[in-house]
Amino acid sequence: MSFLCLGSRYLAIFLVCASFGYTSAELEIKVNPPEDFEIIDPGYLGFLYLRWQPPVSLENFKQCTVEYELQFRSIDGGRWKTVITKNLYYKYGFDLNKGIEAKIHTLLPKQCTNGSEIRSSWSEATYWMPEQGNVDTKIQDIDCVYYNWQNLFCSWKPGKGIRFDANYYLFYWYDGLNHALQCTDYIKNNGKNVGCKFPQLESSEYKDFYVCVNGSSNSMPIRSSYFILQLQNLVKPIPPDYLDIDVSNVLEVNLQWNVPRGPIPAKCFIYEVELTEDDTPWITTTFDNQLYVIRTSNESHELCFSVRSRVNIYCADDGIWSEWSNEECWRSDTWEETLVFFVIPFILVSFSILMTTCLLLFKQKYLLKMIFRKEKEAFPHRTSLC
Repeated sequence: MSFLCLGSRYLAIFLVCASFGYTSAELEIKVNPPEDFEIIDPGYLGFLYLRWQPPVSLENFKQCTVEYELQFRSIDGGRWKTVITKNLYYKYGFDLNKGIEAKIHTLLPKQCTNGSEIRSSWSEATYWMPEQGNVDTKIQDIDCVYYNWQNLFCSWKPGKGIRFDANYYLFYWYDGLNHALQCTDYIKNNGKNVGCKFPQLESSEYKDFYVCVNGSSNSMPIRSSYFILQLQNLVKPIPPDYLDIDVSNVLEVNLQWNVPRGPIPAKCFIYEVELTEDDTPWITTTFDNQLYVIRTSNESHELCFSVRSRVNIYCADDGIWSEWSNEECWRSDTWEETLVFFVIPFILVSFSILMTTCLLLFKQKYLLKMIFRKEKEAFPHRTSLC
């Protein structure tokens, strides 16, 4: 009887395993997590390396392509970012104002495990920048502008409660530099650094641009601040110039201006046009450097417009409007408008009618003269009654 009970128990276990699609071989397959998982800071101000070594027990899976599932996020509770890779490292840019947590496990594909993907347990790692100084000592309100896609300027306000001997220093890095660089041309206020004029930057667009502003003081520690920028989203072009208004007839007006000078391609601009007709303003946008408009009334006597430019959505996700251009105006004198649109056309039409009439009279006189000559030749002895 005991044998029957024991057999029933194993039979029940077998049925449960079979109902979930597992075989006895699959239940025995295990894989260890990656070894030596760590987050490494190479000194690139937020661009970190996540690195690991293969699991120790892969002898039975030498013919398999092992993959790794990596997840990471900021410790403040952001969403996990997931990456599947066959490599033993991953590089990513992080906000170093916050801590980072990451975890990774090993994946065995289905073809190596009779149809079921096998995952190891997680291996975890965290990373924090050493914090020093009160949070109020950090810089405030940093503002960066990439003028005309050529010159980058960043400015900031000092932190609250810092001592008189405190000063700030800016460092930056982007892919293409061998190491982080310090600003060499600071903007100063009362001898303190409150901004940086960057040198000419090569191939720095469309990639993460990392900035750190730290500080020093003999009397208190200063908290560092970290930023990740996209320079193409900070471009502020110069204003358009050489504005022109062409009033071709009573109602149609053509507005034109030059594409702003500099390295920004013409296809990357969007323009905002402010037009004022007499005392009525309105604003519109266009991707071209000209705009045809219809006057609301042929009795309006003044048209003025100005233009500003920005990098459009086809070349950047964001941008900064340029300053407004100088205003260009067209003013109509009542007599001049009457002369242009009514008197001159009337004179031209009248002159055309006069010339046509004179031509007809000339032809008529010529025909009569020819008829009289032929009659005289036909009847040379006819005497006129007069």
